[in-house]
Amino acid sequence: MDQHSFLFQAMIYLAASVIMVPLAKKLALGSVLGYLLAGVLIGPAVLGFIGEEGQDIMHFAEFGVVMMLFIIGLELEPEILWKLRKSILGLGGLQVVISAALLGGIALLAGLEWRSALAVGMILSLSSTAIVMQSLQEKGMMKSVAGQSSFSVLLFQDIAVIPMLALFPLLANDIGATPVNGTEQSHSWISELQGWGKTVVTLGSVVLIIVVGRYIIKPIFRVVAATRLREVFTATALLLVVGIAVLMTQVGLSPALGTFLAGVVLANSEYKHELESDIEPFKGLLLGLFFIAVGASINFTLVMEQPWLVIGLVVLLMLVKALVLLVLGKIFRLSTDQNLLFAFALSQVGEFSFVLFSVSTQEHLLPQHLADLLVAVVAISMMMTPILMLLNDKILLPRLGTKKQGEEKEHDIINESNPVIIAGFGHFGTTTGRFLRANNINATILDIDSDRVDILRKLGFKVYYGDASRYNLLQSAGAANARLIIIAIDNEEKRMEMIETVKKHFPNLRMLVRATNRIDAYAQMNAGMLHVYRETVDTALRVGVDAMSFLGYRRYSAQRAARKFLKMDEFNLKKLSSIREEEQYIITAKELIEELEKSIRSDNQTPSFDGDTSWDESSLIKAARDEG
Repeated sequence: MDQHSFLFQAMIYLAASVIMVPLAKKLALGSVLGYLLAGVLIGPAVLGFIGEEGQDIMHFAEFGVVMMLFIIGLELEPEILWKLRKSILGLGGLQVVISAALLGGIALLAGLEWRSALAVGMILSLSSTAIVMQSLQEKGMMKSVAGQSSFSVLLFQDIAVIPMLALFPLLANDIGATPVNGTEQSHSWISELQGWGKTVVTLGSVVLIIVVGRYIIKPIFRVVAATRLREVFTATALLLVVGIAVLMTQVGLSPALGTFLAGVVLANSEYKHELESDIEPFKGLLLGLFFIAVGASINFTLVMEQPWLVIGLVVLLMLVKALVLLVLGKIFRLSTDQNLLFAFALSQVGEFSFVLFSVSTQEHLLPQHLADLLVAVVAISMMMTPILMLLNDKILLPRLGTKKQGEEKEHDIINESNPVIIAGFGHFGTTTGRFLRANNINATILDIDSDRVDILRKLGFKVYYGDASRYNLLQSAGAANARLIIIAIDNEEKRMEMIETVKKHFPNLRMLVRATNRIDAYAQMNAGMLHVYRETVDTALRVGVDAMSFLGYRRYSAQRAARKFLKMDEFNLKKLSSIREEEQYIITAKELIEELEKSIRSDNQTPSFDGDTSWDESSLIKAARDEG
């Protein structure tokens, strides 16, 4: 059989993925490491199914990163991007500048010429968008503080690739190097233009993407959607991404940045979710191929010839980047566990480094043997990231967890048992939890966001930090003896994971589950859930009413308490909306919470729940008069 035939190569890639990825997931190593190990397995170092053609596949597979950034852009509305501007420019900018300076300085001390050292510092300052985003999404941590901070840094890094690509030829010219003909830059439309002409064309391309995305793409999709042919819509979506990537390449910009911008422009489109569902399979396939190509590209011959040098460089590189990230996280006030996740996630070098190393050798800015050595170091650092994040989850976080004060340190060990467990205490879970507490119903509260846990403790809530989808945490929270659990966590995938955990290990525990939207509710109903609540404040209160009813309270009294709770909560909301200072907000909010709870409890005493025996006409008339 011809090992170089397309079908044989496709079979090898698919077989390696099918074997290694489930194995890695089973060992809790994550899919990214599974793909990387698959690449090592079928690469020249082990089975040898992939040779030099692995480099060609790498260029094709990098398109998976482009598609990933398009989908990320679709999930970000421009208003959200504007809110992140400080962390993008501040946190991202400082990370790139400081890391490049330190790593470039180390290269300079190692004997490199200053221009080459500067290029090495800039290349190694980047991190892997593909690995970090994939790993954080699998863990359901993208909406956490660490996830948002990581995204901001990665976005700035992707933007920073553009000036790096522009600067490398200038540095090469300064040292008298003659650029190699045939590079990607020499074939671009703007290669023959003067400096001002390149600037105009570049800015014009960005404006073109925004204008076309806002005013032309939507009508095109409307026409295509009218055909009701799914494959044509998919082809149109792929044409959009490929077309923008080609345009960006021809004007010398990053294709990933161009498609990200197009995604942001289309974030408010009515075709957003359809685009996501059509592009997602291609993105996942190409990203997997990219990771396999990275694993196969590691020059293990070079590693075996100089093992201590390679290992030392990997450790030094990741240590320097992690220390820079930890310091910046501290400056930007990330809590300990969020800061550790942030540092470990971004301590590797990114996929764009392969492109930059290629350009630097073509421009004679770096010698080929040094580029080969650093490519091996980069690939190994990418392989180490899922392992480091796993060690952080399993070893560091359980010992450090959330910052606590004094007696709160004991909260990592849950030593109480309540009839209700609330998993997730964001805007939805908080409403339900406050309502239950106002009615003297104790609940064990679990939340994975450490910053939120700290704020809630300041507001007087007893909240336990931890991943509520884990069996051992639910066991220690008293799930075996509790009567019901309210699943209100933010992440849809985590909710489904938690549903399966409860069904498997605590079949007698009644579940009341929050749903983000109709599609999410369908998925939960298909999983066997009887009590699904699409999220609004009214729905959250309805969860509280149902919980009281299941616990034996009269439904009418519970609903009356919910109506009063909502009325007072709306009134308090207006008071809190005008407070901007954080400390004053916490003080006022705590006072209003206590005032609301006292009012609800006072109302419950006359008449008491025990005296509420029916839906009789007189009580309904009296209630109507009281509320009038």
